[in-house]
Amino acid sequence: MQILLVAGGDPAYWPSFDSADYDRFVGIDRGNLFLLERGITPDIAVGDFDSLSEKERVLVFEQAGDVSRSPAEKDDTDTQLALEKTFRHYPDGRITIIGATGGRLDHLLANIWLPLEPRFYSRMKQIVLKDNTNTVSYLSKGVHQVKKEKGMTYLGYCCLTPVSGLTLKQVKYPLENVEIRYPTSLASNEFLTEQAEISFTNGVIAVIQSKD
Repeated sequence: MQILLVAGGDPAYWPSFDSADYDRFVGIDRGNLFLLERGITPDIAVGDFDSLSEKERVLVFEQAGDVSRSPAEKDDTDTQLALEKTFRHYPDGRITIIGATGGRLDHLLANIWLPLEPRFYSRMKQIVLKDNTNTVSYLSKGVHQVKKEKGMTYLGYCCLTPVSGLTLKQVKYPLENVEIRYPTSLASNEFLTEQAEISFTNGVIAVIQSKD
């Protein structure tokens, strides 16, 4: 099942998408209003909704399928709450998050590091973040094939943790059994073919395909 999570970030940074490609839609705070403005009804609405006017809140509450209102002061972000609720409803869902970039840096970093949380760790390969110039996916230890996305130019491997035995193949800048001792981004690599190979024995890596 393909699920689109829409956070409250500026739609100007959204990637283009076809609603027919998704089975369920989850709105996060103002993201619910952005979905409704595009004729898409959220199946789940999550947030404190403080960014909406009373009229906008009523619109969301009346139309969304399942509304979960959180307090404004809380430990989790609305995106964390939405992701947790989505996995509770659709544990096998493949989740694309948009509207999560282009705004506050603290929110961006919280979103980038989501899969490191114990509650999401086992499902990191089900989570993708996208905007109009980037796609971020996640890998844990093992041997993986990374397929080139149409229109993307660059391939970055962002080590979110220390990484052991890192080997990169079928890329412009290969590596062989390298130890990465601290979080860092191996940026601006490129595919040599339509598919690259990455392997490592320990750690978590965010794979970033991007374009200018």
